Amino acid sequence: MTRTLSASAQAPRDPSFKRLDGQALRAIAQAAVDVELFTIPLYMTSLYSIQGMHAITGQGNDFYQGRLWPGSKTSASPKTANDQAFNLVFSVFIQEMLHLQMAANMATVVGVNPSFTTTALQDDRHGWTCYGPDNSLIPNIIDLKDTVAHEDVPVNVGPLSETLVRLFLAIEQPEADAKANIKPGKEKDYFPTVPFATWKPNDPLPMFGTIGWMYQCYYDYLSLTYSDGSTLWDAVFKSSAVQNDLFNSFSSPGHPMREFMGFETTIATTDKAIAYEQMVSMMDAITDQGEGSEIVRRPALLKAVKPKYQPSDTALRADYPSYDDTGAQIRSADAMARYDNDGLDHYERFQKVRDLLPQVVTWPQWLAKSGGWTADQLVGPGYDPTNPLKLPTPDELAAALNALNDPAARAESHKLLSQAVIGAIAGVTKVLDDYWTPPATGPVLFPFPSMAGSGDRMSIAWAVLGLTPDLSIGLGDPAKGKLYHSCQGLDLDGTGDNSCAAVEIFHTCRGSNLCHAQGGCGFVQPVGGGGNCGSAVVVRTVAAVTDAADGPSPGAGAGCGRPPQKLYSAPSDNKCGGFGGCAVPISASQVFPGAGQMQLFDYVLDDKGKNGWMSVPFGEPMFYERGEKVHDVAYRAYQAVMEHRGKPVPADPPDPDNLRLVFPPST
Repeated sequence: MTRTLSASAQAPRDPSFKRLDGQALRAIAQAAVDVELFTIPLYMTSLYSIQGMHAITGQGNDFYQGRLWPGSKTSASPKTANDQAFNLVFSVFIQEMLHLQMAANMATVVGVNPSFTTTALQDDRHGWTCYGPDNSLIPNIIDLKDTVAHEDVPVNVGPLSETLVRLFLAIEQPEADAKANIKPGKEKDYFPTVPFATWKPNDPLPMFGTIGWMYQCYYDYLSLTYSDGSTLWDAVFKSSAVQNDLFNSFSSPGHPMREFMGFETTIATTDKAIAYEQMVSMMDAITDQGEGSEIVRRPALLKAVKPKYQPSDTALRADYPSYDDTGAQIRSADAMARYDNDGLDHYERFQKVRDLLPQVVTWPQWLAKSGGWTADQLVGPGYDPTNPLKLPTPDELAAALNALNDPAARAESHKLLSQAVIGAIAGVTKVLDDYWTPPATGPVLFPFPSMAGSGDRMSIAWAVLGLTPDLSIGLGDPAKGKLYHSCQGLDLDGTGDNSCAAVEIFHTCRGSNLCHAQGGCGFVQPVGGGGNCGSAVVVRTVAAVTDAADGPSPGAGAGCGRPPQKLYSAPSDNKCGGFGGCAVPISASQVFPGAGQMQLFDYVLDDKGKNGWMSVPFGEPMFYERGEKVHDVAYRAYQAVMEHRGKPVPADPPDPDNLRLVFPPST
């Protein structure tokens, strides 16, 4: 492919501008991260507003056979308009994550530590300020008030609708359409030429007009040459750049194949020339998948995504298997949703969604007609009414869904569920900051469960109330020196606060589990480190399970010839940040997928410990069984800690509150 450099960027430039040009390039690199991130909560909110039910499934897992949970999922055989619309929007949503990854990888190569919590989109409480009923700005791209066709469209989250699809089409608009859509007299405010004539550091960037033009300017700056023969690329290239990959990495059994065979999603920083070509190839992939044209500016829009920018069907089926509610493998729904639609660019996919809208039913529409939840809506084929695991019943779940939507509770429920969604999303963005800029303590793992958990919580927020989650309200900051707890009746701080988990610590992944005693659901973690949620666990000896700086602790089971054991952290009794499970608060339906042993810890204030606390192991390991409810195990661990302190607690855990009842379990 012959790439076209804009005419304004072709003339050799005075070397004295090199520092300024580098600053402009880095500003564009962060702007690209912002733009890609901006689309993700926006598309996700509308995606999960589509009404539907799903089973809780997992390989070899039949715990929830015959049970249904509120929330649409991808379909391997999309028959209804809801199935088709969900698959289409899901395919875009996943590709925006790919684009965000590539934007972050490109940013590090030009010397930017990408931020995913920038005030360009959020406030310091993780409230999303870029959306709102009076907002008209697509960040860095265009003010919709300056357009002919979209001047009445707010840049706001909401249920899938004609207004929202018009917004999505404005975001993904090709260059020719976007230019024709700008009001007379406003053209000068968009589609800047490179180098920017009057820009200086700390100024806002000029508005690009389209995402494609933003990447054109990115490419133009990347390709600047100077009269002394040097290039901007030579000046900014960083061979030590951090590169992360969730799409083309491969490891068995979790993700055995690379998804995209035709291009790289990371940059090989060992060779400057190769790195440059890969940077531009990534920009081509983003713009071709999004608006249907590579950086090369064509006279007409290419109405298809090139095969090299499409994923492999074989790889998707291998990487994302589906299971039924008996644990048997079935046709991959995620692979079908993505492969069937990824041949179309985002603009074309949203046009198809628009055509489906008259037949699509959203949660607000469904709830308005249903008049409330009944138990039969939560039961599918194969349900065993004897309920051998003694999980919350369909009647209890229906009652909890209706109670949260009671007129007297709606306002508080809306705030709480909105913050649950915000916390799940923040569990991703906060970790991503460290994922691309690793702290001194070492690299962090990508918070995979937070991605799935944010969708689950978004679904429940829609299904309970039929109201758009308010993503702007943000979260409070956890108090310093406080031992928060993951659920009801687990107050290790001794304050007597046995309510459900505090909203400021809601999270869905150990990656965002920043303090002691916040470990949640059944994805237990080994006390010696290693492993990710749901992954294989390494074998550790019982020794060396303390976080003390002076060496191993004489924990129970060490020495005496006792063989190494798999020791895990107990829910809400985890060693320190990163060693907890997932999902706070704990779903009342969560059970352990396997049996094992847990090391128990007590906590003492000590400035050598994490967040001012030292975890001290004590006692014999506590056993737990496959299918045992996670909160029951968490309560047994809590009892043991309090008895170790000489403070007995009630024998039975409290009944689950409505929030824990409606939150789905993870597998």
